[in-house]
Amino acid sequence: MPTYTVKYSNLILSPKQKKLIADGITKKHSRFTGANTFFAQVIFQKNENTSHFIGGKLVKNKEIFLNGQIRAGRTLAIKKKLILGLREVLIKNTKLKKDFVWVYLEDLPPQQMIEYGEILPKSGKEKKWFNSLSISLQKRLKRLEK
Repeated sequence: MPTYTVKYSNLILSPKQKKLIADGITKKHSRFTGANTFFAQVIFQKNENTSHFIGGKLVKNKEIFLNGQIRAGRTLAIKKKLILGLREVLIKNTKLKKDFVWVYLEDLPPQQMIEYGEILPKSGKEKKWFNSLSISLQKRLKRLEK
């Protein structure tokens, strides 16, 4: 359901940092939305040194940008807690000041999303959706659950 893309410039993230960030994003998403952790995927992309501009000027500072695509239907209060929690994860694991951290959330209608080969359920209908999956896929997803 959620796909979080972490793009970063002028910064090196170790495998350990990536794991901590991915775990933190996954846990925050699950905590604030109630979604199972097996839905969260986190993708890291390092920007080339000459590929990130702000205001038409090349970025020379260490910057990190998180774009989260999540299912629509959650309240503004939940999304505010989520976005602040995500910022906290990035700051904690990169030691960057908050003014070098960017977090965007995008709502996508669940009817326009397919994961694990199936159209996603509306928020709150995950259990019914999960029970409609094949037994082998249910077992696979249970192994991913934290």
